[in-house]
Amino acid sequence: MTIVTYTIDEEIAGERIDKALSTLSAEWSRSQISSWITDGGVITVNGEEVKSKYKVKNGDVIEIDVPEPEPLEVIPEDLDLEIIYEDADVLVVNKPKGMVVHPAPGHATGTLVNGLMYHCKDLSGINGVMRPGIVHRIDKDTSGLLMVAKNDNAHHSLVEQLVNKTVTRKYTALVHGHIAHDKGTIDAPIARDPKDRQKQAIVDKGKHAVTHFHVKERFGGIYTLVECILETGRTHQIRVHMNYIGYPLVGDPKYGPKKTIDFGGQVLHAGVLGFVHPTSNEYMEFEVPLPDDFVELLETLRKEG
Repeated sequence: MTIVTYTIDEEIAGERIDKALSTLSAEWSRSQISSWITDGGVITVNGEEVKSKYKVKNGDVIEIDVPEPEPLEVIPEDLDLEIIYEDADVLVVNKPKGMVVHPAPGHATGTLVNGLMYHCKDLSGINGVMRPGIVHRIDKDTSGLLMVAKNDNAHHSLVEQLVNKTVTRKYTALVHGHIAHDKGTIDAPIARDPKDRQKQAIVDKGKHAVTHFHVKERFGGIYTLVECILETGRTHQIRVHMNYIGYPLVGDPKYGPKKTIDFGGQVLHAGVLGFVHPTSNEYMEFEVPLPDDFVELLETLRKEG
């Protein structure tokens, strides 16, 4: 068990305890906190147990006796992975839209990690049993390239390159609206949305985030096809940044408008990935074409003028 203590200040006083704690910590969902309160013996306020509907007061001291997480077994699965490159140190895979990168509650099987565990027996263990070899991620409904570390030395090298902003990551995105200028840079800090913990937002004290973009094609003043180049790699960065400047991604269920094209998720593809090989020190760059459904959508828009 791990003991975590919070003291409530005026900013969140008056909130239900489950909502207040989910705001204070990104680690736990509101439903998880509610279940702990229901189970009893996990959360106390000023030394006393309370109900989920309890509204916290300024100065309340909340103590959480965090239960140990239940182990989640990662089962190797023979999935049809598209391996673009592989050697003794690294692997580059083209992830399809709809595939989750690593197991989590609700997604224990069918993930990229399940497939990687079957495909290769040697993966970096730095990110733990749930994320072996995973250096960076792309969202479930984003397709495209990911680099995977097959040993700890390779993992350290690739992470260092990400930190130093030397990894090339280019995405193609279809956005709502007519972007009149041909290129631009979005420099706006990103953090968890204080009003909705399931989303990210532009927050003054958030993490530094920079996205460069240039226009590839325009569609009748209604949609614009852009290439986005990541300088940093924050969660949902392109989706948040493009929405922030008024051009949300088509099909995006979190950040896009309600009236959008039904694409089964955001129209976003990680098409180009480049990095320095951890052992040979040679710069390597990989590129994969847009998936068929992305191409078909663009062809439909061109026909419609």
